[in-house]
Amino acid sequence: MTEKMRNLRDGYSSALIELGHQNEDIVVVDADLALSTKTKRFGTIFSNRFFDFGVAEANMMGAAAGFATCGKIVFASTFAVFATGRCYDQIRQSIAYPNLNVKIVATHAGISVGGDGASHQMLEDIALMRVLPNMVVVTPTDATEIEDIIPQVAKHQGPCYVRMGRADSPVLFGKHEDFTLGKAKILEDGNDVTLIGTGTMVSETLKARKLLKKDKINAQVILIHTLKPIDQDTIKKAARKTGCIVTAEEHSIIGGLGSAVSEALDMHPVPLKRIGVPDVFGESGEAKDLVKKYGLTAENIGEAARELVRLK
Repeated sequence: MTEKMRNLRDGYSSALIELGHQNEDIVVVDADLALSTKTKRFGTIFSNRFFDFGVAEANMMGAAAGFATCGKIVFASTFAVFATGRCYDQIRQSIAYPNLNVKIVATHAGISVGGDGASHQMLEDIALMRVLPNMVVVTPTDATEIEDIIPQVAKHQGPCYVRMGRADSPVLFGKHEDFTLGKAKILEDGNDVTLIGTGTMVSETLKARKLLKKDKINAQVILIHTLKPIDQDTIKKAARKTGCIVTAEEHSIIGGLGSAVSEALDMHPVPLKRIGVPDVFGESGEAKDLVKKYGLTAENIGEAARELVRLK
């Protein structure tokens, strides 16, 4: 049966419009990419609460901070490479430091941006945002989940960073479930190894579980959408239960999910392997080819899990 696919940006756009109807303090800003980020749909309905700053991302972040000081809940969107890399000083000094109510929702993150190449394949954004005091960092799994997460992001007092890819993603949740900021979700139970995925890689961890079952390896699968604050309790319980962990992310293996899980386990160490992009820049190519080249597949996750189970 063919997987049902849906773009997370559609879920984001729908959630923004719903929030716009509910709360007149919701303001959306963009930087010349409103059609790509799909914030334009909000702007069409709420033209007096939508502002496009053109190719001036740093200015957009400064303005978002200004709106927030006036009591507005601001959603600022552009591509991840611009949202975090180009604007880091403004985010640090004007948003995170004063702990303002700005929600940075970035699209087109990760290696699967494809043909745009290394200049647009943002692989360091989670690391950049996770290290900032006051910043909440979220990587939703599918369009259903983001529709549940965005209202919680709006209610949270303080800055948030929400990360999405470019491509359509498998719909893992056909209905709205209990997604809570800061709380991991156990998707499948198992005793032999724990697979922890975030964002686009959650579907690959589920596929890896099926591959491992053929080898009589029973894998637990955990979804982590909030990388900061991360659900340390669930991670530690998983470590005690299965004794080894594989993390999977479409991000550099430095500073992202794998690093966050390692930090959570510093007093409860178990064998851990990180599936992600190694310490390199990406390259131009078809998304499916790049995902394979950089080792971001269910097969890669499965092989890492087998290796850890052999060591137990």
